[in-house]
Amino acid sequence: MVPSTEIMDFEFYNPVRIAFGRDQVKKIDKFVPKDAKVLITYGGGSAKRSGTFDRVVEALAEREWGEFGGIPANPVFEYLMDAVEKIKTEAYTFLIAVGGGSVIDGTKFIAAASLFEGDPIDIFASGVGKGLPVEKAMPFGTVLTIPATSSEMNPITVVSFEELQAKVSIKNENLFPEFSILEPELTYTLPKRQLANGLSDSFVHVMENYLTYPVGAKLQDRWSEGILHTFIEIGQEVLVDEEIDYNTRANFMWTVTNGFNGFTASGVPGDWSSHALGYEITALNGTDHARTLSVILPATMKVRKKEKWDKLLQYAERVWGATEGDDEARIDFGIHKTEEFFRSLEMPTRFSEIGIEETDIDYMVEQLEVHKRDRLSERADQTLDISRKIYEMAL
Repeated sequence: MVPSTEIMDFEFYNPVRIAFGRDQVKKIDKFVPKDAKVLITYGGGSAKRSGTFDRVVEALAEREWGEFGGIPANPVFEYLMDAVEKIKTEAYTFLIAVGGGSVIDGTKFIAAASLFEGDPIDIFASGVGKGLPVEKAMPFGTVLTIPATSSEMNPITVVSFEELQAKVSIKNENLFPEFSILEPELTYTLPKRQLANGLSDSFVHVMENYLTYPVGAKLQDRWSEGILHTFIEIGQEVLVDEEIDYNTRANFMWTVTNGFNGFTASGVPGDWSSHALGYEITALNGTDHARTLSVILPATMKVRKKEKWDKLLQYAERVWGATEGDDEARIDFGIHKTEEFFRSLEMPTRFSEIGIEETDIDYMVEQLEVHKRDRLSERADQTLDISRKIYEMAL
């Protein structure tokens, strides 16, 4: 890819209906066909303990419904296939995901696999399956309870494979939700770790499209910088567990949704190497996805400083207000402030904090090659040797 000073050509499409604010779950009755047979998907018991599950059932009114729970963080292919079998056996026609990114991602795969002709593993690429296209998927909506991934407003799903020790993503227009319910008050019972994960995960989502090279996409840059500024501004307020402020949580939820819904990514190059390297960590030891990113992003900034020089400088000056010293000093200041921000959220910034040792690096690099992640970054110039250096920088 040859860097350009002009905004790149793009198509933009996002059909997701958002119902945002207080008491929005009741709108499910408006959004779901009256004759639908609905399967409600969820993760652990929090959807029921909080009363959200019962509110969804109430909103479904007289519609026939069933449930499929227990979708884990980093949704597992083998487990999700049980839901696919349930759908085929019991003839469900609509899905509603109640949860965060993992539940929504898992539901997207279920929606695709239920109508896929052939072995659903072949939907995936990256050395797992054949990478066949998703031609159709069951209609589904979401009730977001854990803001983090923007899965409620994008066509992307990430699924893990226990036997293959792999974590693989799919992007397909048929995987957009028909609607997503965003009630900020549903975040009130979340533990600090999940809130911090959400802030960090979305922060890195924005950085993957921002921290590349300049292409003259002025609005996209300002959108990204605005999102990053908002996270920095509200980060500590979001983590307060007493006297929770509705407006803070509302801004948190909506900012996360906008972090990866296509707006900041249009017309600009994307990197996504931090995610690729992070996937191998999660596949290895189950570390929370966001906690892999808070370690890998600063290490990538340091190792790839030369390649990302112009945007690193812009980032340091516009986001962190760097004004002192020469360009390199300002860039180093921006990297330092990024690490400081993650630490302020009690997120890890070193491998020693997430159970990764130097002896694990060889295996993770081998897995990058197995999963065809040997030419990463916006220029496809991040080789396995460079990825190794990033892993080493993170020690």
